[in-house]
Order: sequence, then structure tokens, then C-alpha cells
Amino acid sequence: MSTEPETTEDAEPGTPTGGAETEATEEGAAGSGEVPETEATEGEAPAAEGTEGDPAASGEVSAAEAELRAQRAERERIEQRKAEKKARIEAGTKLSGKAADLLAAVRAVESGEKPAATVFEEPEPAPRRSAPEPVRRPQPVAAESVAASAAPAPAAVQAVRQVLGAGGAPETLAPQVAAALGEGADELLRADPWQLLRVTGVRPEQADGFARALLGAECGPDDGRRGRAVTVWLLEQAALAGHTALEMSALLAALAQRGVPDPDSAVQDAIAEGDALVFQDALEDTGAAPARTEEEGTEEDEERPVRVLAGLERYALAEESLADGLARLVNSVPKQDGSAEDWERVAAAAQGSTGELLRAVAAHGLVLHTGGEASLTEPAALLTAAHALGLRAWAATHGPIGRTRFAALLQRSGTGSGTPSADARSAGAHGPVATVAGLLSGAEGPGRDTDGALDLDLLVVLDAPQLDVETAALLTESLPDGARLVLAGDPGVLWSVGPGRVFADLLAARICPQVASRQPDPGPLGELVSGIGIGELNQVEAPGKEVVIVPVRDAGEAVHRTVQLVVDSVPRAIGVPAEQTQVITPGHGGAVGTRALNAALKERLNPGPGRFGGFDPGDRIVYSPVPGRALTGRVVKADAEGLHLSCEGEDVVVPKERVEQSVRHGWALTAHQAVGSRWPAVVVVLPGDAAQALSRPWVYTAFGRADRHLSVVHGVEQALARAVAEVPAKPRTTRLPVLLAPQISG
Repeated sequence: MSTEPETTEDAEPGTPTGGAETEATEEGAAGSGEVPETEATEGEAPAAEGTEGDPAASGEVSAAEAELRAQRAERERIEQRKAEKKARIEAGTKLSGKAADLLAAVRAVESGEKPAATVFEEPEPAPRRSAPEPVRRPQPVAAESVAASAAPAPAAVQAVRQVLGAGGAPETLAPQVAAALGEGADELLRADPWQLLRVTGVRPEQADGFARALLGAECGPDDGRRGRAVTVWLLEQAALAGHTALEMSALLAALAQRGVPDPDSAVQDAIAEGDALVFQDALEDTGAAPARTEEEGTEEDEERPVRVLAGLERYALAEESLADGLARLVNSVPKQDGSAEDWERVAAAAQGSTGELLRAVAAHGLVLHTGGEASLTEPAALLTAAHALGLRAWAATHGPIGRTRFAALLQRSGTGSGTPSADARSAGAHGPVATVAGLLSGAEGPGRDTDGALDLDLLVVLDAPQLDVETAALLTESLPDGARLVLAGDPGVLWSVGPGRVFADLLAARICPQVASRQPDPGPLGELVSGIGIGELNQVEAPGKEVVIVPVRDAGEAVHRTVQLVVDSVPRAIGVPAEQTQVITPGHGGAVGTRALNAALKERLNPGPGRFGGFDPGDRIVYSPVPGRALTGRVVKADAEGLHLSCEGEDVVVPKERVEQSVRHGWALTAHQAVGSRWPAVVVVLPGDAAQALSRPWVYTAFGRADRHLSVVHGVEQALARAVAEVPAKPRTTRLPVLLAPQISG
């Protein structure tokens, strides 16, 4: 009879009965700011349907009028920008260059001012110059390069350091302040000390203390500068929690909780200064209404209920751009790079949902594909068929581990069945598979054509739930006309670290074909995770110790058992070495967070003095080049250039001044850092103090990272079962469905 690993006493194969999550704001992944009480983590903002019941909007005409005026101005600006793109050229008013010269010449001849011979006489040939490369779409630059090039000058940092010192703020914040505020940061900070809130991690009470030290008696809670700064700070915190906008009533309530005497004026000031935007989105009718005459209908349209939202411009424009790009894909006819008969032939040869996916992609520019790990064989089959039909087809994954795994799957089960195109044969070590970040930056993938679009016909984006609005907007904007886009992923996992819920919004909108894979993940692990996905924590038979539960009573025992599993039990009883075992825990802080677990695991697996910023050669790390990206790897060495890392076979050098903020030890990760990756063995740690933060997506994501073996260090009793059954994903406020609706034909 199968038993638990020998050194894991009190462990029993089967199903966990309790669990937790406290990775509210992912440090090293989504910044270190805390979410205000009114929004909580991942979108827990107080919901309000419109402005009814809001004291700021009832009884006071000025607030409503101000919101309407601001909304009209914003919509006029957007409509004007769209009209400029689509408007016809009237009588040559928008012509320039040679076209304008020719038009002027024709008019001169028609008016009799000049004879035709002199006007159209060929000038002396000028020396030929190489034509500039036409660019239809902006070509994104790697975020790491942008961060490096935007480093503030030493003199600017020193000037900011002096202001910080005068206000009693930590001078170590100087580089971040100078980068956030730009040129003249020191003068701006003296004039408006609350601009310190633009630095990640600074809270309003800290900025208030800084302002009092600098301004003295001039400082007060009713200062308009404070109201504007706190408004922007709250919207930034909402973005960290996943929102692209906030209900106006929720924002006003949060401002009141932060001690802003007149929240409505603070919001209006932020809008007037361009720090925030306001939107009025029409609400769908929830009940049947009696038929109305044409006159009554017109009046009713003017009085339709609306939802008033406020947001930051960067996310508003990204969501608008994403809606435009998705509408372009949905409404356009895909480029015919294979006849309908060819597509039907390869679809008929496939089985089940693979054939459905092929038929959908043949006829549509945008297709959604859902499924677990086993379903990846279907996008692999699609990519192989596309190459056989002569399409330039590529896949993109969330991270390097996913890229390596999908490239291996493609090579193992796909490319042998057809003749890959020259594009696929020349793709490199990973074949026609790139990471999303590498694809957009140009470091990976097919490159771009002369119009600035990605040089491909079909793009399959795996791990689609991890797309935030800004990344998704860049991807859709980068696709050429006639290209096909397939978004594939598991809808049960955690949503993106950045704002938005793109994949979930598209699934709910039903604007394009959706193909659900019918391939279940195999074995006891697949059975366990599939049950969690539908809200059931099932007991599974684990004859090969695929699932092992290790009950613990307190934090100290949880750390001890975790180290024991990684170092001894799993390697000996399961056959998976420590370097292939990943620990996943709910948060960074606390007695059983990533910091505590990494310290304990380093002591056992790679002890050392931490010669370079706490790191030694051989240390397992997670590197976050930009918020939202987490690359796992190892420390190779350290020298004057910085910390040398090896991340999935790629060499990375992190300058020493960026090590502290972007590199962590990586034996233990949070679920957000682990999403998109899988390991042979996973140890999930559920400490008792994290029970309140557990949710079904967190448990589903953490348990689903294991390929062969899952150990659960269990200290939450029945909280795990309750979370799986009763706690779905926290809602996020987004505008994508509203923006898409009027743009989709039919």
C-alpha cells in the first residue's frame, strides 16, 4: 500500500481540506503600494450603480454639471481624434509635400497665373536619398531599455535629495522621485510636496508629514494640491488592484476616508489639471419597458441611466486602443493564405475540438480558445497546420518557462506532421515561439515589416488571462491587416497583475468564436485541479503520491516542513531534485511568506554570506525587469557591471543599483509570480494567517503549477474548502465591453 514520503510524518496522500492568499499587491511584480481600504486587493472597490444616493451628486447641481461638461469635452476630444484619422481630404487642405505642390501647380495653371510649361518643367535632379522607413504603427521598445535610458541625471538626483532631507523624507527615494517627476523635480516637489505620492510605496500620511515639514503653517487638509494628489494616488492604487477605472461614488468615498474635506472638488480639480478623466457609460436596461413613441424614445435616450467612472489617461487610452484593434480584427476578413478546401482538409484530419479550432481560425480574425495544460496540443496542431499551409505563424507565451515547454510540445507532436515554412525553420532554438515581451520589443519573433507591423499572418497568444490592457493594446495594434489572432488560456487562473481582465471580458462579450477544449488534464493532479475550477475540492486517489497533504499547527512548523519536503522528502520519495521543486506561498511578508521561506531554503541549499546585495553564486532567484514580469533563474556571478543571472538559458546583467528593487530569492514564489510556468514538483504553503485572503483562482493557479507531484503544507483547516466553493475572483472595473459594443458589426 502506498504511503507518504518517509520523512514527512503526519502526511497523508489525498485531498487538502483548507488554504490562503495574501499577495495583495505583488511586490516585485506589481509594485509595492498598498491598496486603499475602499478598493482592497484585486478590485474590491465599493460598487455603486451610477450616482444615485451619492450626496455629492444629489441636491448639488454643480457636481453633476461639472461631470457632464468634463465627459462631453473628453468624448469630443476622442471623437475629434477618430474623425481626423477617418476624414477625407477636403480640397487639398490636408495635403503636404509633393502632393501639395502638384495641387498648387494645377491651380496656378487653371487660374492663368503661370503657363503650364513653366509650372511642370522638370527641375535639376537632386542627389538621391534613401527613403525613410514608413511606419504605420508604433514599434514598442523593451521596457528594460526604456527604464535604463530614462535614468535621471546625478545632478537632478542630488537636488531632489536635498529637498527630501529638508522635509524629513528618506533621501534614498531621490532616484525614484527624480524619475517619476522628471526635469525640475526638486522645484516641483518644493511647490507641491504631495507630488511625493507619485513614488511607488509612499502613502498619504507619509506625504502629509513631508508637506508639513516643508510648508509649515501653509499646510492643511483642505489644500487643493493634497486633494488632487490623493485622487491620483487612489486611481493608481486601483490600477494596482486590477481596475482600469473606478466608480465615481467609490472614489469620492475613498477620498473622504483619506481626510479630504471636499472630495467632489478634489476630483474636479484633478480632471481640470488633466491628471484624471471622467467617463459616463450607459447602463444596460435590466427590465422590460413599455413601447414608446418616437418623441418619447428620443427623450428617454437622453435620460438613459449611466455609470460615472474616473480613471487615469494611460489606461483609458489603452483600453480605447484595444477596443479599436479588436474591432478591426473581428470586422475584417482574414488574409486568404490557404483555400477554404485546404483549411477544411486539415480540419477534417484533426479530431474533436482541434478541428473546431482550425475551422474557426480559417474564417475569423479573432478566436478565443479555452482549456488547461492538456489543451495546449490544440494550439500546437493549429500552428503546425498553418505552417503547412504557408502561413507565417507564431506563438507567444507569458514567460520563458512556458515558451520552452510549448516549443518542446510543438517539436514533439506538431512539426513532424507537416512541412514547416522557412519562417518556422529559421526561428531559432525555440522554433516559432516567443515570449510576449520579447515579441513586442523585437528581441524575439519574426520582426516587423516596413509598415511597423509584426511580420506574420497568425499569432497564437497562450496564457491569455495574463494580458493586461496595455500589453493587449500593443499586441493588437502591432498586427497587420488581414492577420489572425488566437487568444488561448485557462480562464480559471489568476488574472493579470496589470489592470484589466481582457480575456474574461472577451469571453463574456461573445463577439467572436470561442472553442472550448475537451481534453482534460490527466491523472490525480488533473482531477484535483479540474474540480477546483468548478468550485469542488474533491478527494482524489493518489497511488503514486501525486498529492500529499502535510498538516501543520503553526508558522514555525510550516517553515520546517516546507524545507524538509524540498530538501529531503520529495527528492527521495518522488525522485524530483530540489532544483526542480518550486515552493508557492500566498504573500511576501509574514512568518511564512516568500522572504522567510527563501531565507530558510537558502541556508539549507546554498548557504553563503550574500556577498552581492544578499546574493551568492548559485542562488535561485526571480527577476522582475518591469512590474508584472517575473523571470526565474540563478545567480552566476557578480562584478563591477552588476549581478549576472541565467534566466532560462538567457544571460541577464542587472546593474547593482537595480538589484535591490528587481531581484529576489526564488526558491519560494507567490502564485502571481508562478502563473504561466510549471514545475515537476510544487510545494504549496497555506499558513493559517492567510486564510482570509484565499480565493478559488489562487488555489486553482497554485495547485495547477505541478506536473508530477503536489505537496500541500496545510495550516488553514476548513478555509481552503470554503474558498474553493464560495470565493470566486474579485471583480474588476473595466470599460472594454462598453467600448467594444458599438464597434462590432452585427
